[in-house]
Amino acid sequence: MQALVEARNLKTHFPILKGLLRRPAGAVKAVDGINLTIGRGQWMGLVGESGCGKTTLGKTLLRLLQPTSGHIYLEAPHHIIEQIDSLEELATDSGRLKALRREYDLAVYPGRKIKAMRRKMQLVHQDPYTSLNPRMTVKDIVAEPLTVHRLMRGRQAKERVVELLNMVGLSEQHLQRYPHEFSGGQRQRIAIARALATGPIFIVLDEPTSALDVSVQAQILNLMKQLKAEQQLTYLYITHNLAVAESVCDRIAVMYVGKLVELGEPLEIFQAPKHPYTRALVLSTPIPDPKRKRARIILPGEVPSPANPPSGCRFHPRCDRATQECHDIEPPLESKGGQRLVACWHPLD
Repeated sequence: MQALVEARNLKTHFPILKGLLRRPAGAVKAVDGINLTIGRGQWMGLVGESGCGKTTLGKTLLRLLQPTSGHIYLEAPHHIIEQIDSLEELATDSGRLKALRREYDLAVYPGRKIKAMRRKMQLVHQDPYTSLNPRMTVKDIVAEPLTVHRLMRGRQAKERVVELLNMVGLSEQHLQRYPHEFSGGQRQRIAIARALATGPIFIVLDEPTSALDVSVQAQILNLMKQLKAEQQLTYLYITHNLAVAESVCDRIAVMYVGKLVELGEPLEIFQAPKHPYTRALVLSTPIPDPKRKRARIILPGEVPSPANPPSGCRFHPRCDRATQECHDIEPPLESKGGQRLVACWHPLD
């Protein structure tokens, strides 16, 4: 599958400032060395506990947050990415390296170039009520991206807004209403219509159904499936609901304290998890059948602080398979057969 979005050694650290002079005294390592490839037309799931850095990763890929270091590529030719990697390893021809990064690497794009790129990359927030301006009508909310990017105005913009509303299951009669006049599911449909306004190819979905009723969740997921097929979209789907991720995603990445610990097909992840943390997540997922029982693993301790993560494998203080090697050396995210990637010195059989 052709790669659409690639992150290479991506880091997003937030400085901890102390004292009257607000000098840096450390950093919160929300995203700390992520390597992730999302194929064109793929529905990539991103799961993990609260605070592990999922939303920060999504916003960094969109350049809503400035990365500390690393690379972000959108539709970049593979040979160009390899050339950038080679130049960095050789530490030579810095002029050529800077020119290539300015052309292809979103991590170093200036503001004007990022604005143009955002026509191709959009975000759907978790809570549609807080992500929609309560003082704007639906017409103005959905048309705003068209105005900002100077794509359409006047009657042409209105026709495009009506078209978008029809795509998400609403109609022209909703144009002059305000967000508070809609249900939660309808507000999320408006947010999706706004994200589609500029004709993007990549959308980050930040838990778009978590604030909705179960029946409405199914409707929104079916809508996203339909739009993905019709508009040839690529998704990064951030969620806590592993059951939903299993049912809709093509691949799933598991994240823990700023690191990816496992990446693979949903069937592989849920039927035969390789990383101990993934196993704990899978076993914590409830089964909608009172007659069936599932073993549970209660992880000891607390999730480490991203401001002071453990040495070596970040999961080792809570892992029942940890050894001195896990304590001392960080395991790489490497292949464990096919496209299955695991970051663990002692993966599960």
